[in-house]
Amino acid sequence: VTHSIPACIGSMTINSKQLDNETPVSIFAVNKCYETVQDGTFFDGSGFAALVREGYKVRSDVNITLEFRTTAVHGVLLGVSSAKVDAIGLEIVHGKVLFHVNNGAGRITAAYEPRGTNSLCDGKWHKLQANKSKHHISLIIDGNLVHTDNPYIQSTSADTNNPIYVGGYPADVKQNCLTSKSSFHGCLRNLVLTKGQHTELFDFSRAFDLRGVFPHSCPGAEH
Repeated sequence: VTHSIPACIGSMTINSKQLDNETPVSIFAVNKCYETVQDGTFFDGSGFAALVREGYKVRSDVNITLEFRTTAVHGVLLGVSSAKVDAIGLEIVHGKVLFHVNNGAGRITAAYEPRGTNSLCDGKWHKLQANKSKHHISLIIDGNLVHTDNPYIQSTSADTNNPIYVGGYPADVKQNCLTSKSSFHGCLRNLVLTKGQHTELFDFSRAFDLRGVFPHSCPGAEH
């Protein structure tokens, strides 16, 4: 067995002596346990998950769906970039959800602004769908559709070749379609990217880099 157990362990004794797990000598990727948990992945607000090491190619079309739960009004949801300007990005800024796309000619943004600043940051689950179809982009939050005009109609392909960063990104990585550097704090689940007939559900436990991310459960309520 080469991987850690996704579980809670408590009250461990060796030779009748109880181990002190409050002040360990060293600790790595261990989180506290919660009495009530939900399916999903917990992001503690300090890091990110990196998926598709060889690079994800957005090109002309992509449809992204996910569910999120947070009490923070800022946080990166997802970014895919390139060494040039081509990129896509999803983020929460001042309680608004922004979907940015740059096909090479300039960044355009679809913004969903809820009635109240905190209404998406209420610790409840919200459904997000972001769609890029050539130069058209749209964003659907909890069934509410927002789309935006794109003046750059000749530019249709986001030629990305970097990994998908979820919940944040490393300090030395450039993200051309994210304005926030704040890592996401809360829970994400059911991240699906669809291109044409190809649909891919991403399992965070298979990420090639996880920092401050706990893939197997979310606390039942924000702590």
